[in-house]
Amino acid sequence: MTDILLITFAMTLLYIGIANRLTTYIRILVFQGFLLFGVTFLALSQINVANLVFILLETIIFKALAVPIFLNYVIKKNGITRVAEPFIPNFITLIIITLILVITIILSNSIHDTNLDKTFFIVALSTLFTGLYIISTRRKIITHVMGYLVIENGVFILSLAVGNEMPMLVNLGIMLDIFASVFILGVFFNKIGDVLKDPDVNQLRNLKD
Repeated sequence: MTDILLITFAMTLLYIGIANRLTTYIRILVFQGFLLFGVTFLALSQINVANLVFILLETIIFKALAVPIFLNYVIKKNGITRVAEPFIPNFITLIIITLILVITIILSNSIHDTNLDKTFFIVALSTLFTGLYIISTRRKIITHVMGYLVIENGVFILSLAVGNEMPMLVNLGIMLDIFASVFILGVFFNKIGDVLKDPDVNQLRNLKD
């Protein structure tokens, strides 16, 4: 069952790579949050009430609800157009993300470690590289935030790749890091929203003190 959830997660990477609307990005992040809860819940060999509550807060409450709602609020408040505006055509993006998946599979097969779960490792690395690809090939700053969240999901999965024990403090640090990043960028959008109604990377190059 865990492998099915991980494969489904990998398929969302292909979908987010070819998505054209920001609302689709947000929905995928919501879906990934629920998938991460299912994967983590099944992956932990021993789970107590405290771990279950923390997993619920981090994956469903934070990843699947709080952050997407906040991003949707930022989009509406600043009147950002709903088109992602990628630099590269969707067909090329689909090929590149597929190649990322294939390369990570080949890389994982070259690693011989009994403590490493290769399925987690493949999906984690693919998620990391896909997030970086989204950041580097999208015009809008808001999509860069979403790419960063995809990268963080990859880090989350990578923490499960080396075993089924997930340190609570490490995950708490990751969650606080995301919250701070999204909050700061949200303030950033609120401050420049009146000047740049649809801020992208090219427009930021023209900003002066």
